[in-house]
Amino acid sequence: MQKLQYRKKKCSLYLFGCEKNIKFALTNNIVTNIVAMTSYTKFKEYIWLVNAIYKAKAITLREINEKWMRTDMSGGVPFSRTTFFRHKCAIEDIFGIIVDCDKKNGNKYFISNDQVLREDSVQNWMLSTLSVGNIVEESQSLHHRILLENIPSGGEKLQQIINAMKESKSLMMTYRRYASHTGNALSIQPYCVKLFHQRWYLLGRLSNGYWATFSLDRIENIEMIETRFKMPDDFDAYQYFNESYGIVVDDNIKTERVVLRAYGREPYYIRDLPLHHSQREICTTEEYCDFELNIKPTTDFITKLFSRGEWLEVLEPKSLADEIVEWHQKAIERYKKRK
Repeated sequence: MQKLQYRKKKCSLYLFGCEKNIKFALTNNIVTNIVAMTSYTKFKEYIWLVNAIYKAKAITLREINEKWMRTDMSGGVPFSRTTFFRHKCAIEDIFGIIVDCDKKNGNKYFISNDQVLREDSVQNWMLSTLSVGNIVEESQSLHHRILLENIPSGGEKLQQIINAMKESKSLMMTYRRYASHTGNALSIQPYCVKLFHQRWYLLGRLSNGYWATFSLDRIENIEMIETRFKMPDDFDAYQYFNESYGIVVDDNIKTERVVLRAYGREPYYIRDLPLHHSQREICTTEEYCDFELNIKPTTDFITKLFSRGEWLEVLEPKSLADEIVEWHQKAIERYKKRK
């Protein structure tokens, strides 16, 4: 812990000293513009550097420069040791990603806490999102051939919620549920936010003590109020959703061993995008693959299984298989009515 604190302090002082030199050399307005442009450019370089080191597992500064010089961002200028050190410190300060040097292995650099890039962590999400942003920006000539998905939740609402989380203050909001013509005024203690299927969700505790999850795109008005609350010491956002598929958490539904049989190309999709962190492959044949999960079969999980149609079969538990069959039967009956 002491080593990490010292490293962060040293990095912060180093970066501050660089900014101070610029301020002495230029007027305030020019500084503002140059620092903004420089920060944006360097931010792109940080992302590139993390990706380069992470993909290589272990890499020397010379090898980094060889890769760097092949990019348009380099402008034909290699990383000096000073620039590399600044970037390394900034990456730790901004992303919490630690780049260390293995002197016994030819002074090769590696990410010592790379687990954060394999988890559903903020670092992983930020790096993935910003990396894609870099790629898209470098491909402006192909903008009409790069199609993106829209996230309907507004950034302003998300910012207000995060500010309230930082200050441990409650929120007053008007929330309109689907099929409702008017919104309800609610007071909520914001505990965490979660991104799921292109939508941001807010988890919090209502004034009556009940937990609730709200989709940000259905919040009509929201503001932080002066009422403070204390986060429980034992609250863990990851643990709260640990046994669920998405954002539905139901204490009345028990965690069960679920076995799924995937046919055709479905196994490839499930391997690449696991349905749950507990997923493991237990049987593989030429015709199908079986996957085991320990999960609560909530409505959003059942909806996911149902959406895969004939390509995904529930083997266990029987109660879940029967429910999927019932959903399909109702769908068939609905289509029969059209005749």
